[in-house]
Amino acid sequence: MVRLSALAALTTGVALAVTSTPAVAEPEAGAAVADKAATYRATAPFLQHDEGVRAGYRPDRYCVSDSAGGSGALGYPHFNHAYDNSTDPAKPTALFYEDDGKGGKRLVGVEWLVFDRDQDLATDDDRPSMFGMPFKGPKRGNFPGQPAHYALHLWLWKKNPRGQFATFNPAVSCLPGTTRPTV
Repeated sequence: MVRLSALAALTTGVALAVTSTPAVAEPEAGAAVADKAATYRATAPFLQHDEGVRAGYRPDRYCVSDSAGGSGALGYPHFNHAYDNSTDPAKPTALFYEDDGKGGKRLVGVEWLVFDRDQDLATDDDRPSMFGMPFKGPKRGNFPGQPAHYALHLWLWKKNPRGQFATFNPAVSCLPGTTRPTV
C-alpha cells in the first residue's frame, strides 16, 4: 500500500511538473530531445581538443568571426569532410573551438553542412532539418571549391544569447591577430 501511495504521489508530481511548464518556451519534441542527447554523447569526447583531432576533425588555422555583422564568432572550425551531407546527430561536419585562455582549445559548438542538390541559390526544395529546425541556406561556399550548401549550427557546449541555433555566438571571441573575416 505504501508503494502504491508513493507511485501515485510521483505520478501526480510528474503531471504537475509537465502541466506547469512556463508558456514562454515550447517544449521540444521527443525526437529532437533524443537527437540532441545523441549529439551531446557523440561530441563529449571532443571536449578534449586532441580527441577531436584524433577523430578526423582537421583544424582551420584561423578563428572565424562575423566582422561585418558584429554578431559574434564561430571560433576555430575543425572539419571532418567524411561527414559532409550528414544529418546524423552523432556526426556533425564541424566542431567549433575557442581559446581557453591557457594555450588550449575549448569545444563550444558544432555544425552540419549539406550540399545544395541543384547548386541554385534561388531554390530550396531540398532544405534539410534537424532538431525540428530547418537548416539555413542555401548559401555560397565559404572558400573556392566549396559547393553551395545548407548549414545548421548548434551551440551545445557554450550558451549562445542569440539562441542555440544562431549562426554566430557573441559569447565566443577570437584572440587578436587570429581571425579570418567571414565571406
